[in-house]
Amino acid sequence: MRGFTGSEKVVVDVYWKDGEGIVLTVPNASSLAHRVRHLLFAWHEPSWYGAEIEERIEERSLVKELPMSPLLALDYLAAPEPVRLVKVEWSERALPLMELAKLLREALLNGWYMPDWSGWSEDTRAWKLAVPDTEPDATARLDELAPRLEAQGDKGAVRRWLSQAVEELIGNDSTIAASWAKTVADAGIGAMMMKAADEEDWLVSIGLRKDHSPFRAALQLLEPDDEAGWRLRPAIQDRAEGGSWVTLERSAEAAWDWHADGASFGMQTGDAEAFAGESVTASARKPMPLRWQLPAEAPEEWRSYFAERMSKEEAKWLAALPDWVESESESEAGFDFERAGDGIKTELSDGEAWAFLEDASVRLLASGCSVLLPGWWEAVRSRKMRLKAKVKSSVGSSEQPMFGLNQIVDFDWKLAVGNVDMTEAEFMRLAEENRRLMRVGGQWVHLDPDDVDRIRKWLKKGGKRDFTMRDVLEMHLRGGSELETEREDMEALEAEVELNEHLAAWIAKLNESADLPLVAKPESFQGELRPYQLQGVSWLAFLRRFGLGGCLADDMGLGKTIQFTAYLQHNIEQGHGQGPSLLICPTSVIGNWEKELERFAPNLRVLVHYGPKRDRGEGFAAAAAEADLVITSYALTPIDEEELCQVQWDVVCLDEAQNIKNYYTKQSGVIRKLPSNHRVALTGTPMENRLTELWSIYDFTNPGYLGSLNEFRKAVVAPIERERNAELINELQRWVKPFMLRRVKKDPAIQLALPDKNETRTYLSLTVEQGTLYENIVSELLGKLESLGAMQRRGLILSTLTRLKQVCDHPNLLLKEGVKDAWDPERSNKVLRVLEMVEEIAAEGERCLIFTQYVDMGETLKRLLEERLELPVPYLYGGVPKAARDKMIQTFQDEGQPGCAFVLSLKAGGTGLNLTAANHVIHFDRWWNPAVENQATDRAFRIGQTRNVQVHKYVTLGTLEERIDDMITRKQTLNDQVVGQSENWITELSTDELRELFSLRKHRLKG
Repeated sequence: MRGFTGSEKVVVDVYWKDGEGIVLTVPNASSLAHRVRHLLFAWHEPSWYGAEIEERIEERSLVKELPMSPLLALDYLAAPEPVRLVKVEWSERALPLMELAKLLREALLNGWYMPDWSGWSEDTRAWKLAVPDTEPDATARLDELAPRLEAQGDKGAVRRWLSQAVEELIGNDSTIAASWAKTVADAGIGAMMMKAADEEDWLVSIGLRKDHSPFRAALQLLEPDDEAGWRLRPAIQDRAEGGSWVTLERSAEAAWDWHADGASFGMQTGDAEAFAGESVTASARKPMPLRWQLPAEAPEEWRSYFAERMSKEEAKWLAALPDWVESESESEAGFDFERAGDGIKTELSDGEAWAFLEDASVRLLASGCSVLLPGWWEAVRSRKMRLKAKVKSSVGSSEQPMFGLNQIVDFDWKLAVGNVDMTEAEFMRLAEENRRLMRVGGQWVHLDPDDVDRIRKWLKKGGKRDFTMRDVLEMHLRGGSELETEREDMEALEAEVELNEHLAAWIAKLNESADLPLVAKPESFQGELRPYQLQGVSWLAFLRRFGLGGCLADDMGLGKTIQFTAYLQHNIEQGHGQGPSLLICPTSVIGNWEKELERFAPNLRVLVHYGPKRDRGEGFAAAAAEADLVITSYALTPIDEEELCQVQWDVVCLDEAQNIKNYYTKQSGVIRKLPSNHRVALTGTPMENRLTELWSIYDFTNPGYLGSLNEFRKAVVAPIERERNAELINELQRWVKPFMLRRVKKDPAIQLALPDKNETRTYLSLTVEQGTLYENIVSELLGKLESLGAMQRRGLILSTLTRLKQVCDHPNLLLKEGVKDAWDPERSNKVLRVLEMVEEIAAEGERCLIFTQYVDMGETLKRLLEERLELPVPYLYGGVPKAARDKMIQTFQDEGQPGCAFVLSLKAGGTGLNLTAANHVIHFDRWWNPAVENQATDRAFRIGQTRNVQVHKYVTLGTLEERIDDMITRKQTLNDQVVGQSENWITELSTDELRELFSLRKHRLKG
């Protein structure tokens, strides 16, 4: 080090400072004082070469001080490592402390230390050296150091330094801290802090010494029987073999030691008369432990341990329970030998038994003592007295059926503790006895005085009120219900419901839809209903019988549309229908509903209430009366409130019911006012973000079932969202399950019924803007065809085909407007629907591929989806470099990465890719070539795919898309041409055929 000559010297002193540990000092006048920290700790890594050592100047003594924690000082002084070019001279006071540091460091490394019983208390812990006999050298070094340390005033240095170093280890080293925490947990915090009879016994109680006695002892509480009341007795158990505990009783021939006036003498029980006449002053008596009789069958080797062990055990009991002392007593005949000496109280009153169970036993356990309590205590202590409303046997039977949630239900009121039921009269009689523990019906019960008082007041006040079927369901499914109390600061009373057999069977069917009786498939339904779909129809029909609404929440692709259609037909065929039904759905799926109804229920009279020319006023009422089903949109419900509310609907059904999740919108308010006989909600995502969305759906299907919104927020939403309380979540699941039928594609029962690949058409209507553009393009085409040659004709047809497909996707794909809001999703129902569908897929934790032919459309879908989902959405098209392409695929396939959708150009992404992370494929615009589309679908539906693949093909109603799709689906004459590798077959059609193919069917225009 620059500046050192090798002759420079620094004198270092060492002393102990309370609250800091070891302090090194050097004269501040030394030429090296300003660099002393770096010089002394140059090679000491644990202090980060002195960087963690504080420096300060002690003004009065003019020395520089370097304080170190006990552990750091121990490590450093055991082997100081200053720079080699400076000479360090240690003071006389420092040398024995350095020797001690070496010894303590060796002790810590070898584990030569243990808790010091003499210095251990509830407030402090102390440790002492425990050098083994096999290390005589270490013992000799300690013996040599002791007088030197004492001579310089450091008599307690060994225990003080060791104790603080060990505590520092426990506080700073996570491994040692964990080991110490386990030791404390195994022993019990009370055993660690409260001293036993002697050090050896204490070390046994905390697990650092082995107990050599052949039996273990415990304090046992015996419950009353025909001969005696509550009693405390010792009990012992064979340590090696375990087995039953043996209860001890007092010894009839116990020998006692007595100390009087400093003289010891022995005495047998038979000497009682002689001793009774002796005059022994109270001050001369010394407390003696009770002696207990050793069982006759006990092994002989137990006897040598017995007296001493029981004496220690009772000393531990008394140390833990100083307020449970049974003092010696005098009788008329003299000294009472059966109660000689201060010992633990053994005969208890009812109140004392309760206090022992609730409090004293806990203190004993915390002190490391074993306690044996009656086997029923753990169950009884947690039982709260509760009100039980037993539904009368007639309710729900054929003689007294129920209809609706507002039906008043008759009860017989009882009170229950555990499995013990009491009538109101029995309870009032027991309450007067004011006891904590009592035997009722052969079982012990605990009556909390506060509970007893509150229930007694509630009953006298006439707190019993009328309960509805809604209350019964809530109380049963949630496991109880809170009743009003006199004061807000008091814990609410709880009541539970006991169902009769009729209601129990009825609710069981609601909870297990598989147990419901199946209805017959409607004769007018065109197609097959899979088993789970017929089950869904039967479930809706079962709810209707009792005036209860339901939420059909099947996964996307399982056929909610089909099930509701069959349910309507079932109502009509069975004569249950009472007027028209109303379906409210998003604008983007009105066309899909029309198409599905045409396919599966062609005889159903359907009225679409939409568009600028829709019926209003009396005209609407008349038209609705002639229909079986009226279809309208969510957007129109507040606009046409008057028309919709004037009709008494048989069924009101909400498709994509999450649209009413905001309770406070006018739209939601109008929908809730619609008069109906039955309410049904269809949704794949009953809860998208918040629990209040679930409440909104239930408040539509079964108003009031989940209480008011404020009640639901307070009782359910707040605690679940704040604490994620698993018990409350399970309670909510039980509460909502009867009125929600939720099946997912991964359910085993569904898996068997679904094909490996399920293809569906998603039918969408054009907006007014799209329809106008579409008609203009077709008119332009038909006006030019006759005047063109063959080549020009083919070119015009192909360019028109492209323009029409672009219009069906989004107007801006054709118009190329550069304004900011040109790509507004509201201008295209296709775009609206894909955004909704991908959001549903994301909510299910699944992924999808979206194929489109147009680069601008792909870029727009990418941007809109990222804005909506707040997730990255890759877009693969021909211009993406290979490296970027590979990165996109790798990221999408990694399901640990965020993502839901992958937009692909059909040409660039339709072949050669493995994208099995997706199990949905959306064909946004059509290639009209089954082979090409299947190739694209096979990016997800291929080896490595473990889930069923859902294929969604978008078709715009009234356009060439619908007609070409019909041709392909029905495999008509043109199908042989369609399976070719291009769309050129369209150019060979006649002008009349093109007119039929391209012309817009105006009745399909929806906006």
